[in-house]
Amino acid sequence: MEAVIKLYSLGYKQAKTYLAAALFTLGNMIVPQLCHTVHMGGPTWLPIYLFTLIGAYKYGWRVGLLTAIASPLLNSALFGMPALSSLPAILLKSVLLAGIAGYTAHRFQKVSVFLMLVVVLGYQILGALGEWLLKGDFYLASQDFRIGIPGMLIQIFGGYLFVKYLIHK
Repeated sequence: MEAVIKLYSLGYKQAKTYLAAALFTLGNMIVPQLCHTVHMGGPTWLPIYLFTLIGAYKYGWRVGLLTAIASPLLNSALFGMPALSSLPAILLKSVLLAGIAGYTAHRFQKVSVFLMLVVVLGYQILGALGEWLLKGDFYLASQDFRIGIPGMLIQIFGGYLFVKYLIHK
């Protein structure tokens, strides 16, 4: 028997939106700190995107957007990571992720590994193109595809497992 999954689209007038965004932002602050304790942990594991993906997919693009903007800004201000020079590209990818994840969940009303793959590849490809335009360096813009495959796999499979099995309400 397949588990029934509820996906939401919380609005900006609901307190749950801000509570969920705050919790996902906190996750996006704790996990990167853990990943940055190892060499190349951030670029390899791409930890600042995981809870944005989960929040946007489960609770809608508004929760995702709040998380996508707050997470990199707070991490940068409090911990110096991401570096200011990387902040625009990370914000771009985070916002794209929130929009694509929220749209996909709303459109298909289900979660699957394939849909998570589509979301992750979608924000990564569009984000890499945007970063290339921002920085003018294709090699730098393609870094997530050169170094961050483990992080993308965690987003796909971890995001699926979180949304499908760990967040029931």
